[in-house]
This record gives sequence, C-alpha cells and structure tokens, in this order.
Amino acid sequence: MNKNIKIIGNFKQNNGRLTLSYVLGPLIFLLLAWFIGWQIVHQPDWRTSLDQVMHAITGPGQWRLWLVIGLMPVNWGIEARKWQLALRPVGGISFANAFRAVFTGTTMASFTPNRMGEYLGRILYVKEGHRIAAISLTMVCSISQLLITLVIGAAGLYYIHPFLHGQTHHSPTLEWGFTMLAVSVGVLFAGLAFLYFRLPRIACHLSRFSWIRKIGAFIKVLENFDTNILLRILFLSFARYIVFMIQYSLVFPVFGIFLNFSQVWGGMSVVFLAMAVIPTFTFLTELGLRWGASIQVLEIFSANTVGIFAASFAIWLINLVIPALLGSLLIVSIKFFKSR
Repeated sequence: MNKNIKIIGNFKQNNGRLTLSYVLGPLIFLLLAWFIGWQIVHQPDWRTSLDQVMHAITGPGQWRLWLVIGLMPVNWGIEARKWQLALRPVGGISFANAFRAVFTGTTMASFTPNRMGEYLGRILYVKEGHRIAAISLTMVCSISQLLITLVIGAAGLYYIHPFLHGQTHHSPTLEWGFTMLAVSVGVLFAGLAFLYFRLPRIACHLSRFSWIRKIGAFIKVLENFDTNILLRILFLSFARYIVFMIQYSLVFPVFGIFLNFSQVWGGMSVVFLAMAVIPTFTFLTELGLRWGASIQVLEIFSANTVGIFAASFAIWLINLVIPALLGSLLIVSIKFFKSR
C-alpha cells in the first residue's frame, strides 16, 4: 500500500510539473506577442514601416530579406558555440542544448532590464550543481561581445567624426560630447580587456579573501580558463559582429537606403556602441532607442528616415523577436524542478 501511495504521489508531482511547463510556455508566448504589438503601435510611422516590411517580403528585393532571415540562426548559432566553449570548465553542454539555451535566454531577457534575464534562461539547461558557476561563464561571453563592440565602435566614431563638421547643427557642445564619448569608450575598453585576459589570475587572487569564498563556485570556475579559449570566444564574438553587419548591408537597399561598405560599418558600429552602453528596460522596449540611435547616426549619410526605421524594425523582428517567441515555446521542454 505504501508503495502504491508513493507511485500515485510521484505521478501527481510529475503531472503537476508537466502542467506547469505546458502552461508557462504558451502563456509567455502570448504575453510576448501582446507586448511586441503594443511596442510597435507606439512607434512613430509604424504603419508606414510595417507596410514597407510587408512589401519587402514580396518585392523584387525579397531575396535580401530572406537571406537576412537565414542569417538569424547563424547569428545565434555562433553565440551558442561561444557558450558551449565557455561551459567546458563545468562539464560542457551539447550544441543542440546550447542553441536552445540562447533562444530561451532571449525570451527571459525580454522581461528584465539590460537583458539580465538572459543568464537565467541559459542556466536552466545546465546540470544542477553547476548553475551558479554557469552564470559567471555566461558573463564571460557577454564581456567578449562587448569588447568587440567597443573596439569597432571606437573605429566607427573616428570614421564619422569628419562628417559631423559638415552638419548644419554642428556645435562645440556636440564636439565636446563626442570627445567625452570617445574617451569613455577607450577607458572602458582598456579596463574590460585587462579583466578579460587576466580572468584566471584575478579569480585566483580573489579566492584568497574569506568573503569571496561564500560565492566560491561563481569565482572558482574562472580559474580554469586559458588564453586559448578566451581568444576563441573573442574570435566568435567578432564573427557574430560580422553577421550583424552583413544583415544590415543586405536590408538597407530593400528600404531605399543606399550606403557604401564603409558607411554601413562606420554608422552601424556607432549605433551598436550606443545600444551597448545606454541602459534599457528590456530589449522589447529598445525598439525606440534602436530607431532613435539609427536616425541620429545614419541621417549623416541618408535623409530617408522612414526607411532607416523600417530597416531597424525588420532587423529587430528577425534577430530578437522571432528568437524570443521560439524560446518561449522551448520552455515546455525544460525541467524546472529536480525529481526526487
């Protein structure tokens, strides 16, 4: 009788977990879909931009847009490979699970400031006992991507600086602000580069302090990194950056924005830089910021502000919204609680 009661209890417990998973995923999907729609209708000229996106799907340049969509899994696949490399010190993870994890992380990031929920979404796929350590490893991936964004963004600032003098609204205040931004980027890059390449030594040094030992798993795992893995992660971050640039290079002509190679790289590197350093509530609310930053920078080269917003809108949908929606459905397969 006791055995039967235990079987029934386990069945009810497992059934409850399955019910939670199957309800939570679709619920998050519906919430995301509603919030995405709310964000879209609160943007200026959203109807015009949405019409342009729909026309682009069936227009003569549709192959460009479909190629951008095809590059989306390449983009996140590179990120998954980065995370797979980073998790080697805690036993690793399969590429398939790493790919699912970055999608689920994107879903979680949609509800948290500055994408902080991304860490939670990813560690759900890590074996129990290694999840605390996996948070710091995820941060290593983020730092590597930020380093690439900073160094290329600094080059972009240098590139667009001469164009500012040709603007009618150029002023000493703008010049001063530009200089301060460039200096801040340089200081931030130097600090992060020092931290990134000396992670093992810094972790060893910090582990000597008693108050640090309380979060030992978070710090200890960083001691196992070597320069080779850090360089490979950094290279993958650069490869992902190239994919971003290719996507924008493909999508701009679809919406009537005709820029040469250097203008795309110079302008968008500054936009990416602004997106990286300016705090945002969630990535879903960053559409307005993404649009504003793109307008401010790219209007140096093009007066087609509606096309700039439409292009930013299309990339936002492809690179962030679609993965977030897919990630919400993947939540169904996650085991939130450990079986007894």
